[in-house]
Amino acid sequence: MDKKRILFSGYAPVHFLCFYSVYQYLSKDPRVELWLSGGFRKKNDDKVSYLLDGFYDSFDVDHNKVIPIEKAREEDFDVLVCSHLSDSLFPKSAHKTVQIFHGVSFKNFAVREKALRFDLLCLPGNYHASRYRKRGLIRKDGANCLLTGFPKMDAFFDGSLDEEDILRKANVNPDKPTILYAPTGGKHNSLETMGEEVIEKLSMETSWNLLIKPHDHPKNKINWFSRLARFENERVQLLRDTNVIPYLYAADLLISDASSVTVEYTLMDRPIVFLDVPKLFEKVIKRGGDLDLDTYGRKIGTTVYDPNDIVQVVRNSFSHPREHSELRQKMAKDVFFTPGGATERVANVILYAAEINKSLGNTKILSSNETERNSVCKL
Repeated sequence: MDKKRILFSGYAPVHFLCFYSVYQYLSKDPRVELWLSGGFRKKNDDKVSYLLDGFYDSFDVDHNKVIPIEKAREEDFDVLVCSHLSDSLFPKSAHKTVQIFHGVSFKNFAVREKALRFDLLCLPGNYHASRYRKRGLIRKDGANCLLTGFPKMDAFFDGSLDEEDILRKANVNPDKPTILYAPTGGKHNSLETMGEEVIEKLSMETSWNLLIKPHDHPKNKINWFSRLARFENERVQLLRDTNVIPYLYAADLLISDASSVTVEYTLMDRPIVFLDVPKLFEKVIKRGGDLDLDTYGRKIGTTVYDPNDIVQVVRNSFSHPREHSELRQKMAKDVFFTPGGATERVANVILYAAEINKSLGNTKILSSNETERNSVCKL
């Protein structure tokens, strides 16, 4: 029996990070052959190119199966897997396409009509299922929407992460409370507005560590590592690792703006501080994002409107870590479908799309109304 050819293609490291655990799971299956493509997206006037050099270097993958998008566009695959909504990285053909998404932010850019170009959608949880229903994106004759969970977050539950080890590798003292600052990458994000002033004020305090994780593909091409290097010392470190998950796991408090990390961090149920980004929210609405500040949004933490307030807000958050805890836990349960088992469920969806598995196992198939059913969808 010929092996089924599975292609993953992405244009930012976070795209593959959302697939990485699934890749590792499927790499042990002798019935499939895993291929990787894409690359760093570069825009030059109206021309878009994808630079593959170095894109997968930090991951443990079979580099003999990494191919440029130009070659992928000449080949046929059984299944294409993406964690972005663009069709610019599609191969010549794919029998079935699977969307696994790369973010759970309350900006909700994933809740869009263009997602329906994929045959199977692996939704992170009930929250996004409700947003899809609200927008009429779950249709009897449309894409099959599946409740799988979010594989990227399984690392919080598989025993692979150790807080002290993570902080030591980040070159900070694990005995001190640790703040992680991880802004989103959209224009008018907090790092572009008040971020440097916030970092300066926090870095003057000696009672905590500050880890700074610039976004891996910001809209504005600013070299933040060079620009923020002046702040680095034994307590303040810039994170060059593309994977934010270990640092979310190790941090005692998160500072962000509208990034998916704020939602992911609810699984840790620790304090969250938001830096206000009104222009970014305006941009989200103009771009068609399903911005939702009413259901949970920034209610899961404290919002800072003036950088002069940041130190006191952080102190208060450390002193009262259970504030907003009830809503954080509610959001985590709503957004993430049975965390810890998403990798296996998404892998089973891909094997099903490849016509290897005959059923979806315990993956839930969503209907256009509130009733979920467990029957097998037809491919």
